[in-house]
Amino acid sequence: MSASDFRQIAAGAESGKAERLFRAAVSAFCSLTRPSRREIAQLEDLTLPLFDNVSVESRRYVAAALSECEYAPAALVRRLCQERVDIAAPLLIRSRALSDVDLIALIGRHGLPHARAIARRKDLNQTIADLIKVLERPTLVRSQQPEATANAASENAEVVAGNASRQEASDAAETVRRRLRSMMRAESGTAIGPFVEPQTYVKLRETALTGNAAFFQTALADALEVDFSTARTLTASHNYAPLLTALRALDLSEDKAFLITAAIYPTAFPHPQAIRIFLDRYRLLHREAALDGLRAWKADTVSKIVRKPGRVAANADLRKQNGADMTATPKARRV
Repeated sequence: MSASDFRQIAAGAESGKAERLFRAAVSAFCSLTRPSRREIAQLEDLTLPLFDNVSVESRRYVAAALSECEYAPAALVRRLCQERVDIAAPLLIRSRALSDVDLIALIGRHGLPHARAIARRKDLNQTIADLIKVLERPTLVRSQQPEATANAASENAEVVAGNASRQEASDAAETVRRRLRSMMRAESGTAIGPFVEPQTYVKLRETALTGNAAFFQTALADALEVDFSTARTLTASHNYAPLLTALRALDLSEDKAFLITAAIYPTAFPHPQAIRIFLDRYRLLHREAALDGLRAWKADTVSKIVRKPGRVAANADLRKQNGADMTATPKARRV
């Protein structure tokens, strides 16, 4: 579907316009072989504000369509997964946009209905599978109770067995909880991402408020430990999506991230609805996904250094790390 098609939909009668635009936007996106980050951000910008105004049928249609999409927008997928299971099921079963931590959070929030759909995923993490089995176990115990009471002669033996079974279930549940806590700590990325000291945020905030882009880009490069040119591209985009990813990787709170983003993109928030969209996107952006982006930026920085050893990053940390290596080769050649 072309841009003119979307304009015709938007110019049509008010009745059903949100429904048609919501479906058409997702259908057009799913037809893309490999959508760019800009196209993913555009779809989120278009559909998230419409979400509360579309019907259950449209939400169900979009969930089914995105479940087959390899590069589905993570924020939209997570929003759909908060719906009841008859809407979210295709995404819970198939979507690659959901991480293990996302699945655990959904089980914790929605319980067995979502858990049973998640249990149908291929290659499901064994710890999550064990968690779902533990959740299912009380149902199995209750279903066996009528049979237990039917035989009065073995009542005492069954009570003992029942106590032992409950103890085993409790032990199994505690084992799963320990494994889940370990998984959550591993997924949090604290050992991978930069640890943000309070002065780091203050530096980002103060340089953002100066209005001088170069000052903020230098501070951002230092905070992320990437080169200056990479930091510059994060704030040179026509929208704030790359910067949002960077701030999420730094694990800033919503209010701090918004203040910095509003200082860099002052025209992006002309009304409260735009602020709400920002907060929704920031909350739904998983930190592990943001850290994946940061790893890619760092890999790009290293690639630049390897390709052009005579040029080093603008921020001091990278100069210290790479200065010795960068100067050794030219001296050897002069000899």
